[in-house]
Amino acid sequence: MNKNELVAAIAEKAGLTKVQAKAALDATVEAVTKALAEGDKVALIGFGTFAVVEKGERTGINPRTKEAIKIAAHKAVKFKAGADLEAAVK
Repeated sequence: MNKNELVAAIAEKAGLTKVQAKAALDATVEAVTKALAEGDKVALIGFGTFAVVEKGERTGINPRTKEAIKIAAHKAVKFKAGADLEAAVK
């Protein structure tokens, strides 16, 4: 499912126009992105939790040259599915 298909599904399910559904989706994504950028955790009960985790510096291997390389420390977004989402997928 791509963004346009998701917007259409939201519009149909919520009884909104596609323009309203797109605005709601964009606002949701923006709010989640802003919260994560500020270091907050976003928990949607039943759906899942988004959080930012710190990945430490580590040593990796270049697959072409088999040379050891340093991979710099960075932040990454982690998603843990909620119980309702897990159950729906199974």
